[in-house]
Amino acid sequence: MLERLNEAMARIEQDLEGEVDVKLLARIAGTSEYHLRRLFSALAGIPLSEYIRRRKLTRAASEVLSGQDSLLDIAVRWGYGSNEAFARAFKAMHNTGPQEARLQKKALQSQQILTFRLTVEGSTSMEYRIVEKDAFQVVGRGTRVPLVHLGMNPAIVEFVKGIGMPTLERMKALSDGEPGGLLAITSNQEGSQEGDHLDYFQGVVTTQQAPEDMETMTVPKNTWAVFRSEGPYPETIQYMWRDIYTQWFPSNSYQSVEGPSLLQTQINGDTATAELWIPVTS
Repeated sequence: MLERLNEAMARIEQDLEGEVDVKLLARIAGTSEYHLRRLFSALAGIPLSEYIRRRKLTRAASEVLSGQDSLLDIAVRWGYGSNEAFARAFKAMHNTGPQEARLQKKALQSQQILTFRLTVEGSTSMEYRIVEKDAFQVVGRGTRVPLVHLGMNPAIVEFVKGIGMPTLERMKALSDGEPGGLLAITSNQEGSQEGDHLDYFQGVVTTQQAPEDMETMTVPKNTWAVFRSEGPYPETIQYMWRDIYTQWFPSNSYQSVEGPSLLQTQINGDTATAELWIPVTS
């Protein structure tokens, strides 16, 4: 898997001056485009699209400093339709505009070429099972929140607090399917950087009709990898997400597929027992 990922990284460099075809990168890596994007984000810490953008602007920066071509020629070569668009993107990465960088020879940022290497980890075992499950219904309430990597997510805390305990208890009473109890359901994540947004839904699996003050979500038939972990809250849950994508997926034949992830958490003081369901294919 790592060898194929590095072949995909090499292909990015070959195609950098033109359009980088992510579908082709996924074929080279031997995986789906969706799984490649999720796996890359987990391993590299930035979205694949952001890495490609930074590599283009790194190459463009060297040409800006050389002074051989006009700034417009450089902008067009690296995929920008105007000097203005190029200057905005350039400044966002390098903290200075291309004209200023050229005239004042300012220090610029560089996105190095990524190479993935094997690091021996996994000293603790990861408990998981594979579940085949038909389509099912979830009832609850949803919103859109920013991503937070470590610690409590203030937007989620405020959203759940706004639902209120009486309504949460009514939700729990509707639960009659697996996974049981209150679930935190996430989907449609736009990236892996802090502040990127995703859909968040608090609800339960049920065959009962949704009350008027709640929404219904239909989860399609899927194969699920179900992980279980226990430890300090909330770090254990966040580390479980990280370890699944950086250790479990590269070590197994399964790939993640597009769809909601389901998290059931039981909190006892500062300790949490969590079960995470991720849709997969083999």
